[in-house]
Amino acid sequence: MRAFLIGLQFLTRISLVRQTVWTEEDFGRSVRYFPAVGAVLGLCYAAIMYATVEVTGGRLPTFYAALTFLLTVALTGGIHCDGFIDTFDGLFSGRDRERMLEIMKDSRVGAFGAVSFVTLALTEFATLEELARLSTADFLSAAFAMPIVGRLMMVTTIGAFPYARESGMGKAFADRTDGSVILFSTVEATILIAPLILISSEIFLTALMAGIGAFMAAFYFGHYATKKLGGVTGDIYGAVELQSELIFLIAFLFIRG
Repeated sequence: MRAFLIGLQFLTRISLVRQTVWTEEDFGRSVRYFPAVGAVLGLCYAAIMYATVEVTGGRLPTFYAALTFLLTVALTGGIHCDGFIDTFDGLFSGRDRERMLEIMKDSRVGAFGAVSFVTLALTEFATLEELARLSTADFLSAAFAMPIVGRLMMVTTIGAFPYARESGMGKAFADRTDGSVILFSTVEATILIAPLILISSEIFLTALMAGIGAFMAAFYFGHYATKKLGGVTGDIYGAVELQSELIFLIAFLFIRG
């Protein structure tokens, strides 16, 4: 339970039990519970949006899309947004490996990061809007499963690729994540998504297939980053999370649409 609560407090703005003393071992052990953290977020997204749809009569798909996107930022504190921007600033700077890593540590936002994040945000907003136009069940199911899949892809990236730096917060995750943790988290994520069967078996199968699409994209991006940097970093973990959520939503839309 302690490891889950640490993961929840680190990856979100939700703090059930305030903890101020964390060790590297605590960080490392929390990785296997990242999909469960995603499930907490997914429940928040789905519950808030269900209430909003009920109050407004389901007539405002553009508003639902905008509010959902805002929730993903507000409830996570934008932690993954920062990693995404830093990653794209570094990887696409055209510099050598060492300079790329320096750029990714720089707190300033560059052109590549800004343009990439705006593109991601607009695409996610448009995808959420189209999902809201399909049906309330599709929209809420995608909103629930999206953060679970995104954080499973983080676990996969942490365990499948070497860490690019000699030290850093992300190294605490990498040093304690192996194939068994990836397998545990995959089973965990599947179980957490399984309640979608109660809504529709087709929606559940769609979520699984969309999750496979997200996995393929995450693995490719991790491989690309490793070729450029010799491994991945904490920023790349965040970039993979946001990228995976977007790919999941797009795949879900195409399958259900």
